[in-house]
Amino acid sequence: MQLEALEIFCDVARYRSFSQAAQIWARTQSAVSQIVSQLEKRLRVQLIDRSTRPLQLTPLGMNYYEGCMTILTQYKELETQIQSETATAEIGGTVMVAAIYSVGLGDMSQYIQRFQSELPKAQVHIDYVHPDQVYERVLDGTAELGLVSYPKKTPHLVTADWREEEMMLVVSPQHPLANRASVEAKELHGEPFVHFDKNLIVRKRVDRFLREQGVSVSVAAEFDSIENIKQAVSINAGVAILPAPTVAREVKARTLAAITLAKGKFTRPLAIVSRRSHRLSAAAKRFMELLLEPDAATSHRNGVNGKHYAFASKAPSRGKDAGATRTSKG
Repeated sequence: MQLEALEIFCDVARYRSFSQAAQIWARTQSAVSQIVSQLEKRLRVQLIDRSTRPLQLTPLGMNYYEGCMTILTQYKELETQIQSETATAEIGGTVMVAAIYSVGLGDMSQYIQRFQSELPKAQVHIDYVHPDQVYERVLDGTAELGLVSYPKKTPHLVTADWREEEMMLVVSPQHPLANRASVEAKELHGEPFVHFDKNLIVRKRVDRFLREQGVSVSVAAEFDSIENIKQAVSINAGVAILPAPTVAREVKARTLAAITLAKGKFTRPLAIVSRRSHRLSAAAKRFMELLLEPDAATSHRNGVNGKHYAFASKAPSRGKDAGATRTSKG
């Protein structure tokens, strides 16, 4: 039995769709359906209930799927072991990464350029998705690495602390505070505030910071997109608190002003998550190493208010669990 047939079946099972699996494998839907039918004929059992939409696995189909995933994982681990014994320049493949959008496109491009200069036969593909989808993609194996903020705990994922980003007050250049180098949080009391959507964890952390500072703001608008928040602030609809790297470009272009929050350190932690039961490919392992290296070549260089923030990378946590569609989620 060819491994490819097992992989195709697993994709049909994972996405509950013949058509989506066909698209992934550049096959016709009929061809994919025939491959699954041949597996069922060989096993003399029904693996997929085709009468439902989306498709559902039969109990035996679920057992077969889990067994196939174990076989494929072991095979990929064997490949990884063999690859690790080859010269670095010979490492190939595509590293699939799921990331929250606010990680920063410009920042990530520096890592990718360095990675591809070291491993010319490998590449990195990053999907920018909602935070919840980052965890889902890592868990279902469609991404080897996930980049998240405020990592959550789960027994099925391993977390490596990546870096801390300073949270700053962001205002329109026309705002009375725009020319200030720093402000105290209490000065924001009663200010119109452009906020994150209530369902995002960063919203809860900003709210907690404001409460700890004894500040009550007037929420003028809520978005699940940092890009939308920045646009609203730029037209003076209110002020916002955002990670420094996410506004560096606008500060440089003078479409926004970023101001340090005095008296009360407020940072956003970023982390790298991977599946506990999966051994990273050689390419993915090297990309993760690059992310974690406290190297000047890959530190954040985008200045805010004349500063250059170099966010220190941290060593992977030991024994600590956590938790190309582009959606601008925080």
